[in-house]
Amino acid sequence: MMAHLSEDLPEALRSVRTRPLFVLQLDVSALHAVGGPDGAPRRVAIVPSGRFDGERLSGVVLDGGSDWQTLRGDGATTLDVRLVLQSADGALIGMTYTGIRHGPPEILDRIAGGEAVDPDSYYFRISATFTASDPRYVWLNRILAVGTGHRIATGPIYSLFEIL
Repeated sequence: MMAHLSEDLPEALRSVRTRPLFVLQLDVSALHAVGGPDGAPRRVAIVPSGRFDGERLSGVVLDGGSDWQTLRGDGATTLDVRLVLQSADGALIGMTYTGIRHGPPEILDRIAGGEAVDPDSYYFRISATFTASDPRYVWLNRILAVGTGHRIATGPIYSLFEIL
């Protein structure tokens, strides 16, 4: 009988450890349907503002962000987002994330209508990277963060975690 590969893994490879990074809330001002091929239309959400708050990093989201979404034929929406964060102490940080949101059609319809739904009733996850040149935040250039999201009427809220 063949042994499972996982039996030989060191403990450090058997699970994923995380550390809270921050909670991010985005405001979405407009959603533009730009079209696309059958089964994968695109839309662009404009992100004029937001805020983020964590033990090591807090501040605001500057105007100019956007969320390029693809509405897949299987009912899932993929996200491709670019934002500029400004820390409370004035540093500028680029944030890029991709993600996926899907769930029962009736739940997604309620979200699209601006209704509050239980975040456990659908799947909404992201992975994020950062670019920073301020010496206080260059550590962000070397991490990967993951997050779980929730969509409210004004925009998404994410809890982000640094992957250790």
